[in-house]
Amino acid sequence: MEEMEEELKCPVCGSFYREPIILPCSHNLCQACARNILVQTPESEPPQSRRASGSGVSDYDYLDLDKMSLYSEADSGYGSYGGFASAPTTPCQKSPNGVRVFPPAMPPPPTHLSPALAPVPRNSCITCPQCHRSLILDDRGLRGFPKNRVLEGVIDRYQQSKAAALKCQLCEKAPKEATVMCEQCDVFYCDPCRLRCHPPRGPLAKHRLVPPAQGRVSRRLSPRKVSTCTDHELENHSMYCVQCKMPVCYQCLEEGKHSSHEVKALGAMWKLHKSQLSQALNGLSDRAKEAKEFLVQLRNMVQQIQENSVEFEACLVAQCDALIDALNRRKAQLLARVNKEHEHKLKVVRDQISHCTVKLRQTTGLMEYCLEVIKENDPSGFLQISDALIRRVHLTEDQWGKGTLTPRMTTDFDLSLDNSPLLQSIHQLDFVQVKASSPVPATPILQLEECCTHNNSATLSWKQPPLSTVPAEGYILELDDGSGGQFREVYVGKETMCTVDGLHFNSTYNARVKAFNKTGVSLYSKTLVLQTSEDTDSEEQTPPFPVPSERLPLRRMSPFSSTLNLQPSFPGRSYFDFRSSPHQLSLHSSLQSLNAPGCNFETQSAPYSQLVDIKKLLAVAWFAFDPGSAHSDIIFSNDNLTVTCSSYDDRVVLGKTGFSKGVHYWELTIDRYDNHPDPAFGVARMDVMKDVMLGKDDKAWAMYVDNNRSWFMHNNSHTNRTEGGITKGATIGVLLDLNRKTLTFFINDEQQGPIAFENLEGLFFPAVSLNRNVQVTLHTGLPVPDFYSSRASIA
Repeated sequence: MEEMEEELKCPVCGSFYREPIILPCSHNLCQACARNILVQTPESEPPQSRRASGSGVSDYDYLDLDKMSLYSEADSGYGSYGGFASAPTTPCQKSPNGVRVFPPAMPPPPTHLSPALAPVPRNSCITCPQCHRSLILDDRGLRGFPKNRVLEGVIDRYQQSKAAALKCQLCEKAPKEATVMCEQCDVFYCDPCRLRCHPPRGPLAKHRLVPPAQGRVSRRLSPRKVSTCTDHELENHSMYCVQCKMPVCYQCLEEGKHSSHEVKALGAMWKLHKSQLSQALNGLSDRAKEAKEFLVQLRNMVQQIQENSVEFEACLVAQCDALIDALNRRKAQLLARVNKEHEHKLKVVRDQISHCTVKLRQTTGLMEYCLEVIKENDPSGFLQISDALIRRVHLTEDQWGKGTLTPRMTTDFDLSLDNSPLLQSIHQLDFVQVKASSPVPATPILQLEECCTHNNSATLSWKQPPLSTVPAEGYILELDDGSGGQFREVYVGKETMCTVDGLHFNSTYNARVKAFNKTGVSLYSKTLVLQTSEDTDSEEQTPPFPVPSERLPLRRMSPFSSTLNLQPSFPGRSYFDFRSSPHQLSLHSSLQSLNAPGCNFETQSAPYSQLVDIKKLLAVAWFAFDPGSAHSDIIFSNDNLTVTCSSYDDRVVLGKTGFSKGVHYWELTIDRYDNHPDPAFGVARMDVMKDVMLGKDDKAWAMYVDNNRSWFMHNNSHTNRTEGGITKGATIGVLLDLNRKTLTFFINDEQQGPIAFENLEGLFFPAVSLNRNVQVTLHTGLPVPDFYSSRASIA
């Protein structure tokens, strides 16, 4: 009931309506308030001319509303005019509820009549304070507006319900609160008195009992006033004019303006309109119920937002702390590498100092001895030893001239921390707004006819389904480790074709791809099973379906660039098959997967290798030298198969392909050999030192050779001096047998010394060190020497 109070108050005075009248716009006003806001218009000119001759903006300009004729087609007597441009400049007033109202044009003349009967000035105008529609009153004045008896009754009931509780009239001591009233007895009863004095039986059973508040209203209003016609004040309303939508009396039908209108019985229309109002209230009640439920939902959302905010802040702090911890761990790892480099440089320099000190002491001793010999005066004795001394002096001088006086290590640290991508990622760190309305892309389809393998590389191609309507922003290609292990990301980008190099020979890999956009990632495609090339000597196998030979031109640059020298005549076979696999939606960090121990997917910046044990089969590989990992002084030519150096110091270059199993053989021909340098040939780890002779550190296993003899060297330890050197045109053969874990060298198809190194395990890259006096050319894809194959088969 309290929420209804605003409906019961006058927009002018702000109090409960007193004798309310109904304006043609259906709004209500107190009769006294309506009289107070009347405005008298000048009689000399109509409203239109006064509007045209206005002198400016006034307080009543907001009354420029709809233009209605003085009488509508229904002759309702409602009219309006444009405004009051020349109205008095008296400031507008505001009612207590904030609605602007008109001030009276002049003080009302003193009169002893009631407001309804008091005369109204001619040409008076009234404007509704709620909708601002205006009309000019006729001769009847305010009496021409019907009284709102229903509103009066509602106000009375509301005020009675707010009054003090009614007491029982039959209680002898301390009257109790009344619960009912009998309309026939006109007595208020409490429950005990009603049961005792007004039993529901006998002649009292027909009495009508009502609530106390309703009984007070009915007592106060009884007999209720009957609404009379505004045109014929002595006549009661008896009919309802359908066209004018108002009650009328019989005189209005006989001689008034409603004589030709359609009318209906007042009681029937009363019931009809009550029914229509009840139906409309049902719909409004449903809306009110929904609004209450919505308010409850909003209040629950406030609590949920607060809880989610606390949870999200905690999650954000945890994620940032995890990033900081990862950065600190990486910092410790980088500092460890710097310390290791520092110790290595000190060791190399100190070893060179020790070596030079010993050699200088020997040289000084030889010089002092020669000076003493020169002092001898015995010609025959001098000549007996002079030739040997001259040779020793020249030999010692030559030893000092072969780079001995050049520092083997620079003072600068050849390490440069590239933190720009990480800083850019930190600056781009932001929240991702996931929209549920935007779906994830459809699952990609691997194109079987576009996929192929060659040597130890594989090319895969995929596409979106033909009827897919959700665009994909990129794709994620994943391969396992060749032995059924976990999948790792090998490509992330927008391309739909990718070549992956550096795979193991004679291995079976599983590949799958998924698409992603801002919303999320799709399901995985079906798993593609592919086999890398087999040994050329093994029995030919028929693939389960044809492999098109024209697939080689499909090879394109991608994050996994070409690392093999592909030869169209290579006889290796390839085959594929589809396999169903569970779809997973987890997205692993490509940085972690590529830096995980044993990862062997080569990129343009650095190759990696996954150490996987599979059956031991002989295989051949085509590869070239790797410019990306070589020392900057190395000069490449002939499609990276021929190398030389621009420095007098030894520099290291590696092959592009690494090996962790199988038997592999390659050769190097000496294209140029000047001034008897000592080139070295062998294998090395990826992080071998590139600015010293191969074999000086523990990351390389090599044979260095001059024009007369050769030595094996690992970790600066020289072993197995063997007679037999190289000249221009000579051929060096390197045989890496990872089945037996051995390394053997050949010169001109003859084995040079015994097996050079044994117990080799891990990942090895072909390696060469040389200076500007040497140029070599690499030859790959060669079969293992026949005598070694025979010996291996016997073993």
